Amino acid sequence: MKKFALMFLIVAALAGVAAGSLAGCKKTTANPFPGSGAVAGWEKASETRTFEPKDLWQYIDGDSEQYIQAGVVSTSTSDYKYKGQLEAVVDVYTMSGPDGAQTILERGQTKDAKTIGVGDEALQYTQSVIFRKGAHLVRIVAYQANSESAQALVALAHGVEANL
Repeated sequence: MKKFALMFLIVAALAGVAAGSLAGCKKTTANPFPGSGAVAGWEKASETRTFEPKDLWQYIDGDSEQYIQAGVVSTSTSDYKYKGQLEAVVDVYTMSGPDGAQTILERGQTKDAKTIGVGDEALQYTQSVIFRKGAHLVRIVAYQANSESAQALVALAHGVEANL
C-alpha cells in the first residue's frame, strides 16, 4: 500500500509539473484561414500560399515594396467561394508590429470607405474589407459584387479575425 501511495504522489507531482509547463506555452503558428463551412456560406477554395518578404513581388508585383517598408514578415493568401457564386481572396499580412499594419491600412484608405467593427480597425468598400488586428493586416477582396456580397465579406472577416 505504501508503494501505491508513493507511486501516486510521484505521478501526481509529474502531472502538476507538466500542466504548469504547458500552461505557459503559446500556439506559435496560427492558421487565420477559416475552413470550409466555418463561416456560413463560405467554402475555402484553394490551398493557402505563403510568401516571405523577398518573394512577395511574385504575388503583388509593383506593390510589394510598401509592405516590405512597413515591416511585413510573411504574407499568406487563400481563395474562397460564397454559396458557389461569389469568389473572393483573403490575404493576411503578418507585420513586425501593429504600426506596420496601421500604416498600410491608412495608406490605402479612400473617401468611399465605411468604418466597420472588425479587429482593431476596419474599412469596408463595395467589394472589399480591410482590417488590422495587432500586427496583422487582412485584405478580403471579392471579384464581383451582388446583393449579398457586402454582408458576406464582413462575415468572412469576422471568421478570419476569430482565428488571429
